[in-house]
Amino acid sequence: MTIKVKAAAALIAALAMFSAAGNAEAQSGYPDHAVRVLVGYPPGGPVDILARVVSDRLSAIWGQPAVVENITGASGNIAADRAAKSAPDGYTLLVSTNAQLVVNPSLYKMPFNPATDLTPISLAVYSPNILVVPNEVPAKTVKELVEYLRANPGKSFASAGVGTTQHLAGELFKAITHVDIQHVPYRGAAPVITDLLGGRITMFFGAISPLIPLVREGKLRALAVTSATRFPAVPDLPTVIEAGYPGFVSILSIGLMAPAGTRPAIIEKLHQDMVKALAPADVRKRLSNIGMEVIGGSPAEFAASIAAERPQWAKVIQDAGIKVSN
Repeated sequence: MTIKVKAAAALIAALAMFSAAGNAEAQSGYPDHAVRVLVGYPPGGPVDILARVVSDRLSAIWGQPAVVENITGASGNIAADRAAKSAPDGYTLLVSTNAQLVVNPSLYKMPFNPATDLTPISLAVYSPNILVVPNEVPAKTVKELVEYLRANPGKSFASAGVGTTQHLAGELFKAITHVDIQHVPYRGAAPVITDLLGGRITMFFGAISPLIPLVREGKLRALAVTSATRFPAVPDLPTVIEAGYPGFVSILSIGLMAPAGTRPAIIEKLHQDMVKALAPADVRKRLSNIGMEVIGGSPAEFAASIAAERPQWAKVIQDAGIKVSN
């Protein structure tokens, strides 16, 4: 065995021992007191609900409290900034959306860099929007909607605000189908639904849970789901891709992040515990009822998802000329 090979073997052995020691330390000593779980959105919303469901489970697994703190403002940037600048010791975590990680950097002057100042732990869930139209719109499929919009340029699509997933889904739809539709931002989804029911808006990409009951009652018509494949909560609803428009995927994904520099052993323990927290059937059912599908992906899978989405939405934002004020 050459010197170089011996040195390499020794290094590998040392790294293995260090990794094993780190894992043992994480398993036996972490956490030994309360963990803060930051959420950048208000109580009662989907991100907050997920955070509280997961935190309850993690508290039971750890025997230590996981305490949710809602720090709202700046489209989640304030909470994310606070997490990014916290000590990398595993005691401050962030429940983050892909909007905070891949959309906001193209819209805001960020006080931190999501790509370097936060470390992925686990992509917990994803949730698509569904495309709905009021009954006054004659389209029953996505292709019929596109034909209708081309015959009636200047129609409107709504969102719950500039830069939201609904807004970006509409801009992506506009770019892929080459239709002339105008964005109308609202302050939240509730007034959007009111105007949809009144026929004052042509189309809306909205969250599943508040819209499906209205679809089932015949008050709105659902045409498609925005995920890459059919979504378990609405299995009969085709995707926009199936409708003939390749490349159309627009989902809300939510995961757990830690400050950059957090030890790999702690990141791995947190990932494993997240998988345990999301595994029970009652947890999956509760999340499914609000339009979420459990993933429980690894840190590497979460990082790859972020890296893939960032240039896609940066291009949509740039091409559409979307601007927001900080």
